[in-house]
Amino acid sequence: MEIISEIKERLSDVGLKATHPRIVVLRELMVSDNHPTAEHIHETVKENNPSISLGSVYRVLDVLVDTGLIQRVSVRSGSKRYDANMSPHGHIYCVKTNRIQDFYDEELYGLINEFFRKKRIRNFKINEIKLQVNGERIDPDSDVVII
Repeated sequence: MEIISEIKERLSDVGLKATHPRIVVLRELMVSDNHPTAEHIHETVKENNPSISLGSVYRVLDVLVDTGLIQRVSVRSGSKRYDANMSPHGHIYCVKTNRIQDFYDEELYGLINEFFRKKRIRNFKINEIKLQVNGERIDPDSDVVII
């Protein structure tokens, strides 16, 4: 029940009412570690909430993205995936398996920030840096070099 209180607080913090669809969709995202699609979220939450429609899930996701509670993660297949983890992190996306994995590297983000500081881009303030690495899982015995 503790997660429901946290969800209600997060919704309230951004000025949203804690409606049932918002609670169940955000809860699903918070407990998921696979960056689900709207369709996957719908399939999962409708088991216990049969009246929730796919359209409702899409609308809730749009509101949650617009308020900064979750983020969209784009993939090559064109589908939109969602992530409730708003801490600074990047994504590794496998084009073969469609799997997304979070990665954290403070040193890398420090290097990126320093790069832009040195470039002195005028009249532009960086609010966020999103890094996604696209690739594919390879045979561990292959001699492909990771760049």
